[in-house]
Amino acid sequence: MKGGRNGRQKGSMPKDDRLIYLVFSAQHKLRTHLKDRMAESGVTITPAQSGILFLLKKKDGQTMSELSSQLSLDNSTLTGLVDRLERSGFVKRNAGTADRRASHVFITDRGGEEIERARVVIRRVNDRIREGFTEGEIGAFKKILHSFFERFGA
Repeated sequence: MKGGRNGRQKGSMPKDDRLIYLVFSAQHKLRTHLKDRMAESGVTITPAQSGILFLLKKKDGQTMSELSSQLSLDNSTLTGLVDRLERSGFVKRNAGTADRRASHVFITDRGGEEIERARVVIRRVNDRIREGFTEGEIGAFKKILHSFFERFGA
């Protein structure tokens, strides 16, 4: 007997070979799950904002262009994310000394504390993704994901 929409029971995995649909659906579910777990843990930044803070924690003072390139975000999207981080006190921006048009972004102490709280949640969700799979299966999954970058650009 067929279930609800798309011929599946509510809550079951879609039986579908539309790979683009499955990848987008999985991405949406993962993003929503991560956002919810972060909020439940008192983390106030979004998963997208965490990417910026992780990059700044690794190398502080990056330009907006550097961040945009590493995160594969357009400038307007990145600007909005950095604006919200700045309003919350997690980052600060300074104009560059060589080129005053190049804005450099710096993580604040408060931002460093927030990204450490987020790191715990993100690590827990990452571990949950791995549950029930062998190392070989995880390796194959990673190979498939990496192939997207090779086939469609970094």
